[in-house]
Amino acid sequence: MEKFYKVGTIVNTQGLQGEVRVMPSTDFAEERFSKGAVLALFDDKDNYIQDLKVKSGRSQKNFYIVKFEGFYHINEVEKFKGSVLKVSEEHQSSLDDGEFYYHEIIGSDVYENGALIGQVSEILQPGANDVWVVKRKGKRDLLLPYIPSVVLNVDVANHHVDVEIMEGLDD
Repeated sequence: MEKFYKVGTIVNTQGLQGEVRVMPSTDFAEERFSKGAVLALFDDKDNYIQDLKVKSGRSQKNFYIVKFEGFYHINEVEKFKGSVLKVSEEHQSSLDDGEFYYHEIIGSDVYENGALIGQVSEILQPGANDVWVVKRKGKRDLLLPYIPSVVLNVDVANHHVDVEIMEGLDD
């Protein structure tokens, strides 16, 4: 069975020419929403609808404005609001050593000084760097900036992340 990974959610239409506004949830948004990219459309119940080929895409604030081939009017894309865009495993690009996809990190155990502190549950993209949300038992979620002084080592194969929590992050 083919695997798919979420790359964004269609949150609204944009203009009258069949463009949609996408909230990205991918580490490679520029690549995912560029001309020629193939994305799978899923409804809000995670049912596959169809493949879509990107005709054009551009960044606008925290969103991407995307036009798909074959859709030319707002009425044709209105029904896509709330739908999820995913990329199939076969359409993922290969990465360089030390690079990884979000879906490879989510669910990884997080350790500080050898002690398990939680699991990565989500990755946010608020601006300058990604922020990893670490779920902890009995404590509030920990927000860790993905910077070298905090995230010391990522072992994708073993779902293991070593961190050093900077002063003030765990208040």
